[in-house]
Parts: sequence; structure tokens; C-alpha cells
Amino acid sequence: MTIQRTLLLLRHAKSDWSSSATDDFSRPLSRRGKHDSPRMGQWLQSHGLLPDYVVSSPAKRAHQTIKRVARELGIDSADIHWDERLYLASLSDLLAVIADCPLSTRSILLVGHNPGLESLLRHLAAASVSEPADGKLMPTAALAVLETRADWQHLQRGSAQLRELVRPRHLSL
Repeated sequence: MTIQRTLLLLRHAKSDWSSSATDDFSRPLSRRGKHDSPRMGQWLQSHGLLPDYVVSSPAKRAHQTIKRVARELGIDSADIHWDERLYLASLSDLLAVIADCPLSTRSILLVGHNPGLESLLRHLAAASVSEPADGKLMPTAALAVLETRADWQHLQRGSAQLRELVRPRHLSL
């Protein structure tokens, strides 16, 4: 018997390009990013989408994003799994990270970066993804809710259905 699984893809919130960070990995969230992150957590909470497993890029902007989201969901920081493969990840890197998640997990929240997350979304939900007018499928702090019956280790092109694509600017929380 196959079970329904949920994959939540969250792009880090808006980063601060004017910060004094010495490299891309260390770039923090902007004021807008700090505002949008908890709003995405509130949206997840209000829609009953509490992940069983959270895995995030350790880049500062992703780290700050998931900490704010986790706080809204009541997830302890110690339960966040940090995976360096998510920083500037390719499609194959992202699929490998997901494949390494526990098979018994029914819901994963994966926090990362573009262009990798957009590639993953297009790959998994090929039939149910339509390009937005602005050309930005996953702008900062966007959340894609995907459903699949495939095991995490066997995600193929088109094996998921995009249920919702949420952007913080469209929220009325």
C-alpha cells in the first residue's frame, strides 16, 4: 500500500544585499525577509501543514528563514536538519537530499535556494506547474506544496502534484 506524502519546498526569504557579509553564504535576511518568514510559518500552521522532517541549507539567509518559520510551527531548533548539499544545489543534489530523508516520514519541509528549487518543482510536478506572468516561479519566501505517492528514494519526473504555490505578498494574515 502506498501512502500520500507531502513535500513542502520553501525558498529562503529576501536577503539583504547591502549587508556587510563577506560572502554569499553569510548574507542575512533583509527587513522584508524577517517579516515574511514568520508569515509563511503562520500560513503552514493555519493550513495544518506541520512537517514531520525539516531539512535546510545552512546558509545564513536560509537558517534565519527556517528558524522563524519553525518558531511559528512550534518546531524545536534541535529538530532542524542542516545539509550543506542544499546550498546552491542542483536538481540531482536536491533529489539526493530528499532520498536521504527517513522513508517513514510523510511530510518534509525542504528549505533552500534558486535556481535549484524551481528546477525541482518543475521536475516533480511537470504537468501541474504553469509559469507565472512575472516569470518567477519561486520568488523569495515562496512555498510550494506538493503531494506524491512515490517513496522519497524514487521521485521521478512528474511523480508529484502541485497543490499550492504560496507567495508572502499574497497572504492576508
